[in-house]
Amino acid sequence: MSNKRELTRAEIVRQRRNERAAKEMTQIAQQATKPMVKVSSRTSTIPMNVYSPTKQKQKRRFNLSLGLPEMHFPKPKITLPNFRINANWRLTSLVIALVLGISIYLLFTLPYFYVPQATVLGNNRITREEINAVSGVINQSIFFVQPEEVQKNILMNYPELLSVQVNVYLPNHVYVTVSERVPVILWQQNEGYTWIDSTGVAFRPRGIAENLIFVNAIDTPPAGVAVENNPTPYMQKDLVDAITLLYPLLPAGSTLTFSLADGLFWQDPRGWTASFGTSAHDMPLKIRVYQSLVDSLIASRKIPSYISVAHADAPYYRSAEIPVIESTTDESITVDE
Repeated sequence: MSNKRELTRAEIVRQRRNERAAKEMTQIAQQATKPMVKVSSRTSTIPMNVYSPTKQKQKRRFNLSLGLPEMHFPKPKITLPNFRINANWRLTSLVIALVLGISIYLLFTLPYFYVPQATVLGNNRITREEINAVSGVINQSIFFVQPEEVQKNILMNYPELLSVQVNVYLPNHVYVTVSERVPVILWQQNEGYTWIDSTGVAFRPRGIAENLIFVNAIDTPPAGVAVENNPTPYMQKDLVDAITLLYPLLPAGSTLTFSLADGLFWQDPRGWTASFGTSAHDMPLKIRVYQSLVDSLIASRKIPSYISVAHADAPYYRSAEIPVIESTTDESITVDE
C-alpha cells in the first residue's frame, strides 16, 4: 500500500503556476546576460555643431532588465484603400490625347478655317485678282499661311510693287497691303518700252501715267545695285537723277537720248549735238557751263556741230564745216564757272 498522497486539484494548479514562474525567471536571467547588439545606421549622419555657452554634462544611459513576465500587445492593422493611381493616370492621359487629336484634326479640316481669298488694300493699277493669283492663299488653311512666303511671291511676280505687308487673322482672314511704284521715266529701247521709277527699277506699264520723261535708248544702261527683298534696278539711281535734272533744259522738239558713248544727249534744233554724260552730282554745273558755252559761240558767230560737257572742268566743241564762218575742229574753250 503506497503512502504517497494524491495531490488535490488546487495543489496541482499552484504547482504548475510555480513552475511557470520559475521558467520565466530563468528566461529573464538569460536575456539580461546576453550582450547588446550594435546597431548601425545605413544613412550617413551629418555632424552638427551647436553652440552652447556652458558645456552640459552628458547623461549616461542604462538599460535595466526587470523581472517581469513577457507582455505581448496586439499589432494594429491599418488598411489603406487602393485607388489604382497608375490606371487612373493612364486613362486621363489617353482622354487628353484623344481630345487634342480630335481638336487638331478639326482645326485643319473644317472649312471655317480656310481662306477664301486675300483682302488687298492700297492697289491702284494691279487688280485684286492678280495679287490673289500669285499669293497662294486661296483655299489654304489659315494655319499654313506664311506671311513671309506670301510677301516674297507677290514681290517676285510684280516688281512694280514697292512694298507688300501681309497680316493673318483667325479664323480665315488674310490682309495684303501693297504700295505701288510711281513711274518717272518712259524708257524706249529696240521698239519696246518700260516704266522706271526713281530708284531705277523697271516694270511693265499699266494704264496711263502723266508727266513721264521720255528717253530714247540706243544702248542698255549699267544695272543698279540690288537691295534685299527688292528686284535688281534696271539702271543706276545716279542716271535717273541725271535725267530728272537735265529734262527741264531739253529744247522744244528735241528728244533726250542715251548711249554708252555719249551718255545723255539731244539734237539741238539749232544744228548741234549736246552731250552731258551720265553723272548727276555735278549736273547743275554742267548745265551752266553748257549755257555759257552756247552763248559764247553764238556771240562769235560760230556754229558748232558737237558740244560736250560730260566733264564740267574740260568742256569742248567741234565746229561745223561752214565756209562762211572760220572755225577749227575740236576747239576747246574755257568758261568761268
